[in-house]
Amino acid sequence: MRLLLIWLLNACALLAVAYLMPSIEVASFGSALLAALVLGLVNTVLRPLLILLTLPATLLTLGLFLFVLNGLMFWLAGSMLEGFVVSGFWPAVFGAIIYSILSSILSSLLPQPEGHEIAR
Repeated sequence: MRLLLIWLLNACALLAVAYLMPSIEVASFGSALLAALVLGLVNTVLRPLLILLTLPATLLTLGLFLFVLNGLMFWLAGSMLEGFVVSGFWPAVFGAIIYSILSSILSSLLPQPEGHEIAR
């Protein structure tokens, strides 16, 4: 159940990114749901491999290359889907940053599952 809520919140975050950045377009809420799913799959499957392959560049730039990597994955998801359009590299980088901030904030609003409380 929590996974579905996070998916819906990520779709809402993607709609907010499209509202804030005119260079990113989302056609509908259904397109946002599909784009959030694709972004989640890309981040789960492709991101660890790309981080490993680009580790020298990431170390050389003190981790800043991860922003480029996240932007490229955001741009990839935009090029794979019809209703989700990212118009360039820099909009993808800034869109990925805003998307991750918004989705983190929205996910933190959900109650923690039992047994996963934060120690105080």
